[in-house]
Amino acid sequence: MLPLQQFREFIAQHQLFAEGNKVLLAVSGGKDSVLMLHLFKAIGADVGVAHCNFNLRGDEAQRDENFVKILANTLGFPIYITQFDTKKYALEHKISTQMAARDLRYSWFEEIRAQHGYDFIALAQHQNDAVETVLINLVRGTGISGLHGIAPKRDRLIRPLLFLNRQQIDDLVILNDINFVEDSSNQLTNYTRNRLRLQVIPHLQAINPNLAQTFADNIQRFAEIESFLALEVANLSREIIDQREDGNYIKIAALKNLHPQKLLVFELLKPFGFSQHVTGEILSALEALSGTHFFSLSHQAIINRDYLIITRRAKENERNQFIHPTTAEINFADYEIGIHYTDRLQFASDAKRAFISTNDLIYPLVLRNWESGDKFIPLGMRKLKKVSDYFINEKVPLHIKHQIPLLINGNGEIIWIVGMRQDNRYKLTSATKKVVIFELKNY
Repeated sequence: MLPLQQFREFIAQHQLFAEGNKVLLAVSGGKDSVLMLHLFKAIGADVGVAHCNFNLRGDEAQRDENFVKILANTLGFPIYITQFDTKKYALEHKISTQMAARDLRYSWFEEIRAQHGYDFIALAQHQNDAVETVLINLVRGTGISGLHGIAPKRDRLIRPLLFLNRQQIDDLVILNDINFVEDSSNQLTNYTRNRLRLQVIPHLQAINPNLAQTFADNIQRFAEIESFLALEVANLSREIIDQREDGNYIKIAALKNLHPQKLLVFELLKPFGFSQHVTGEILSALEALSGTHFFSLSHQAIINRDYLIITRRAKENERNQFIHPTTAEINFADYEIGIHYTDRLQFASDAKRAFISTNDLIYPLVLRNWESGDKFIPLGMRKLKKVSDYFINEKVPLHIKHQIPLLINGNGEIIWIVGMRQDNRYKLTSATKKVVIFELKNY
């Protein structure tokens, strides 16, 4: 007999999906996912079945694929199957086989969901999986968010078996005479999760036979603590983060007065991608000289006098943009530059425009950010000047100078500090026959 009442109550309690929603079930063929499939069948839900063959276990993987196909057809559900060259993907992306399989399956599940009109993707993770996830997070290092394990619902992913533990699933499979296939790799100890499951958790269960339920209760408490913390941090963020056009400003004095400081600063900076380690470095450097930088993958933080200023980092494809003779417009970070040619000899004293003789240009030109050691000859002057010194003279804030693009000629010389100053070597002369005008449009 299936626990349909508990199943329905868990779905309702966590609002996993509503009547009329279509749910795509991720079915490997193992006990957990097959039981989930039978539960959905029993409540009459509108579902489809998705199965991934990762080609990691030879004939066994093909056996799993055939089993799931027959099972879905027998139960009258649409079936979607794909095969991956997982090892090749792992090598190409320089990640573990497990991580490659994870990336591939989640990407494909979402593709099938969107293509065939499913509202949610159901994964057959249970309470013991949540225990393993919490332990993995603790071993690797985690914030409060790592202690709530696996959420029953996150965006379009739902986990409707989290009301059951491993032993309960085993018992239900036997009681209801449910057929399944066994993944032999589950017994291998070369994977972190398997080592925990096979070697660590049995010792913990010897101490607490009700380990899965204890963790489930703790996870619920951690989730509530995280929700409370999120509300407090949101209020704090509105109070001390000044969002301006050129970045997010936080008074260093405000950071110093926070308590508990490390926890709150980490939570404040987490949306900008800063790790706990980098957050610790920032806190240790609050008395540092202006200009000290810290980086996440997406942002940079700069200590500038009384403020910690956070700005978005240029994406990889924004750091070097090429300009060819046929280029009419180019976007670089938040800068939009138009390019047009004219036979009319003209010049205007306008920092938003650069007027260059076409004869002086060596294509392709490059747009890039300022680099240490860059020099140019400001228009109207005769000697080279460091761009960094020019920025200081112009009182350009530290966090802004790293965003301003430079237009570079094919010979490596700076043509124009975009929106600020043209290089004197590229001014128009009486010998100029054709002019190219670079115009900053959105500033």
